[in-house]
Amino acid sequence: MNIEKQLQDNHSVKLIVEIDPEKMNSYKRRAATKLSSRTKIPGFRPGKAPYDIVVRTLGEPAITEQAIDLLVDAEYTNILKEADVDPGASGSLESIESLDPPKLIFNVPLAPEVDLGDYHSLRMPYEWSAPGKEEVDKAVEDLRQMYATTESVDREVQIGDYVLIDVKSETEGLSRTGFATFVRQEDRDTEWPYNGFARELVGMKPGESKTVQHTFPEDWEVEDLRGKTADLEITLKTVRAVTLPDLDDAFAKMTGAGETVDALIETVTKDVETRSKADYDDKYFVDLIEKLKESATIKYHEHAVEHEGEHVLDELSQRLSQQGMDLDTYFKVRNTTREKFIEEEVKPVAKKRLERSLILDEVVRQEKIQVNHEELDAEFNNTLNNLAMQGMNFSKIRGGKLGQKRVAEAVAMESASRLMTRRALDTLKSIAVGEYKPPEEKEESSEAASEGAAEGVEETSGEGSTEAAPAQTEEKAE
Repeated sequence: MNIEKQLQDNHSVKLIVEIDPEKMNSYKRRAATKLSSRTKIPGFRPGKAPYDIVVRTLGEPAITEQAIDLLVDAEYTNILKEADVDPGASGSLESIESLDPPKLIFNVPLAPEVDLGDYHSLRMPYEWSAPGKEEVDKAVEDLRQMYATTESVDREVQIGDYVLIDVKSETEGLSRTGFATFVRQEDRDTEWPYNGFARELVGMKPGESKTVQHTFPEDWEVEDLRGKTADLEITLKTVRAVTLPDLDDAFAKMTGAGETVDALIETVTKDVETRSKADYDDKYFVDLIEKLKESATIKYHEHAVEHEGEHVLDELSQRLSQQGMDLDTYFKVRNTTREKFIEEEVKPVAKKRLERSLILDEVVRQEKIQVNHEELDAEFNNTLNNLAMQGMNFSKIRGGKLGQKRVAEAVAMESASRLMTRRALDTLKSIAVGEYKPPEEKEESSEAASEGAAEGVEETSGEGSTEAAPAQTEEKAE
């Protein structure tokens, strides 16, 4: 075969493959045999008709078409190997340029390529600090709210009440019926539809209505509301006064967070710190990777984005199914089409996820990051425990033992991927804060620590412990 390779701007390669006439004739004869085996040719058993008879019966074009199918199936891998092409997805036969000589043109998406540049010069301070007493106090109050009792009252809304309201608005997504909310003194980022909304209800009585106007900022998290001014007609249906439990040892025991108030506060403090650090880490690593991308070169074919987009859409579909909604209904609610939604919302997310994944994979390769069996087992068991807490019962998985095995393999792969991702992120963080150690130094430190531990064991065994050795041997023998 004679192969001409032409690199394309979209990170694919065009292969112009000229097939040796003798090889082509060989495949044409195979094609004739295959076609005659499923075609009745008078006077011959299936597959036994001579080549010339098959050609006269079925025609040269049919033979050639089948021969090309057989050739591509059998030779495509060899073509890629001979052309030294690392494919990122299945290629396609673009056209047949000629049959004399046989010349085929393939288009093959290339595997993604990543050049991290001088990523060891990356710097970004890590400035997380533990939340103060105010944040812990808020968390404790939230916990008291969870165990609070309420009763309906016929009075104006006050700070600290639960209320039930109806909201009507011509702005899409801002209407609710029977919406319950808590009237807080302070703002919360999670408040619907905007921070401070519930305080607009203070002073209203059950049965009363009022209209409030709010302009959403240009950087609002809901894209459809950015920069919009909305009128919301609010009807107050019910006011419920809240009675909080006393913050005492009995309350601590009730929550299961400790036997005393001090133990409860210690548990809540740890939880607040853990969540705060996780939130900081999420933003820190997103910003860190974006900064790394500024000096990196990432090449990939559009097919890679489309493939990642399918995962994004599948995940959305699963989340919606848990809410009793399918994608088509979701598109109608959003007043959009599948194609528009994929182009405007799925693709940007898929592109960012793909590039993040490619960068971390390259960090793993460059830094020779590995995980041992103990770490993988621990992550695997942790994942299983989390799934069990979410209600998954492995004994009821469809497919019996085979189904359970497949799920276990999927969990193992996910656990390994998550572990490697954490290692890669930790490595980037160590670089960014100036605490990086090359893989060689890490190995030397690990070996030195192992040798030191072994020497310590030998020294301990030799210092006045000659009588202990036989006793240990006897215990093992028993």
